[in-house]
Amino acid sequence: MSNTATVDYDAIVIGAGFGGIRSLWELKQLGLTTKCFEAASDVGGAWYWNRYPGARTDSEAWVYLMNFAPELREEWEYTERYPCQDEVQRYLGRVVDRFDLRKNIQFDTRVKAAHYCDGGNFWTVTAMDGTSTTCRYFLAATGPLSIAKDPPFSGLESYKGEWYQAANWPMQSVDFHEKRVAVIGTGATGVQIVPKLAAAVKELTVFQRTPNYVLPGRNYVFDQYQARSIKQNRDATWEHAKSHPFGLAMTASGKSVKGVADPGDIRKALDYGWETGGFHFQFETFDDLLTNQESNDIASDYLREKIRAIVQDPDTADKLCPKHPFMSKRPPCGHFYYESYNRPNVKLVDIRHDDITLYEKGLRTTSGAEYEFDIIIFALGFDAATGALSEIDIKGSQDKSLKDYWSQKVETFAGVLVPGFPNMFSVCGPHVPFGNMPVVLDIQVNWIGKTIRHMEKNKFARIDVSQKAVSAWSAHLHQAFEDTLFAESAKKAGAWFVGANIPGKANDVLFYFGGVPTWNSWLDNETESSWANMSFSSGIAKEAKSGISEQPGIQKDSSIHVT
Repeated sequence: MSNTATVDYDAIVIGAGFGGIRSLWELKQLGLTTKCFEAASDVGGAWYWNRYPGARTDSEAWVYLMNFAPELREEWEYTERYPCQDEVQRYLGRVVDRFDLRKNIQFDTRVKAAHYCDGGNFWTVTAMDGTSTTCRYFLAATGPLSIAKDPPFSGLESYKGEWYQAANWPMQSVDFHEKRVAVIGTGATGVQIVPKLAAAVKELTVFQRTPNYVLPGRNYVFDQYQARSIKQNRDATWEHAKSHPFGLAMTASGKSVKGVADPGDIRKALDYGWETGGFHFQFETFDDLLTNQESNDIASDYLREKIRAIVQDPDTADKLCPKHPFMSKRPPCGHFYYESYNRPNVKLVDIRHDDITLYEKGLRTTSGAEYEFDIIIFALGFDAATGALSEIDIKGSQDKSLKDYWSQKVETFAGVLVPGFPNMFSVCGPHVPFGNMPVVLDIQVNWIGKTIRHMEKNKFARIDVSQKAVSAWSAHLHQAFEDTLFAESAKKAGAWFVGANIPGKANDVLFYFGGVPTWNSWLDNETESSWANMSFSSGIAKEAKSGISEQPGIQKDSSIHVT
């Protein structure tokens, strides 16, 4: 018996969001047969599920897109600086249809397990309905923020009103007119929901455990002149973003707080970032806000001063002021978030030292307060980076469990390969650069494509990464994080990028803070050295069966033919 097997597809992709779509296109360029499994009924990933009021990007439109096809860039125009959920999902649908990728996607299919076979060098991917499909390459494009944190509050089953989880918003419209509404959570999701509902409901009560530094978005609609300018400069803008540590088309100021003697000039620089809006505050004011304590203190004080200037009630303003250093949690873009608390129908409740229980009419806190609501919205965040992959029963070589392997310490090589999981490529999972994901994704999937092309050319059946390479990357990853000011404060603040928002989850840095260019150089070093840190082997799994239907929903004979 030889180590060969006939598989159903050359490659299987999980997820049809940005990562899955970009992966499908890359695999199509390689001429590989491919199937994508998507739990939703349409493309979009996070942009399918997160359709709550106010949902929009925090990255600017000119860098929040696919960059692999010049013709698509000419055919699509976003209409706002920060595109809304509906527009992003429609854009992804246009990409899929423009390149005839929809036929490769099987919707309404949630994956239960993915197991690697050492003897045949193939993966078996099993859906919740028990249907199994096999492949040579397994690309997990489940996204960094796709598994919502479940409400941890007791008594939910006794509550008689309506309740919704923001990350799984219903397709049908929700009637908020004259309703008493609670929003629990003030991360990026809560920050977007609050201003929208404040103007629509009878009463809005926001429950906050840890406040955020919310930066003004300064959103606006594009006119024809700006739309034309964006198109004309798209290539230069993309190259600019690739050279930025966080994948954004922004330019470092070249200044540090210590290098500016006049306090007035420091104030002017921070005013510029605040008025420009969005992430320009931390990336175009002073270059050492993330690494120098004095600079960060000045920026943090400036932001707290802004909060107190906007919010008229001093007690509410004080509750909204974070005590942790700026960037200990990811700062969201707000669209009149702080201003919402000046409305008479909006109230903030600080639950930093309280627990919540639900009862039939609403919420109770352990301090004795009781609140009645018609609707409760849970905006509790996500089990980031590893959450989606840990929900799937993934087993690599010798039945190695990915969930167990990552339970105490997350290890990868540059966020792309995991030792002991041959031919599995992680797409926008743990250890990719923290920043604008479309730029990161383009670099990552391009590298995956080069690697698979190398394997096809040399007739390799299997790739795995050496533990030495993984250990070197892990040491570099942790050092890059330790070089920031928020390595410890992020854990105390409950930041999702270290897993501190999920009870029982081991706190570990889940993303790379050394910057996109440096990460890119690690990947380039591999290709330039002919993948020196990788082990390849033959014993080739046979290519996908000919004549297999590519139509969504068609079940195939998934048996493995071993000769």
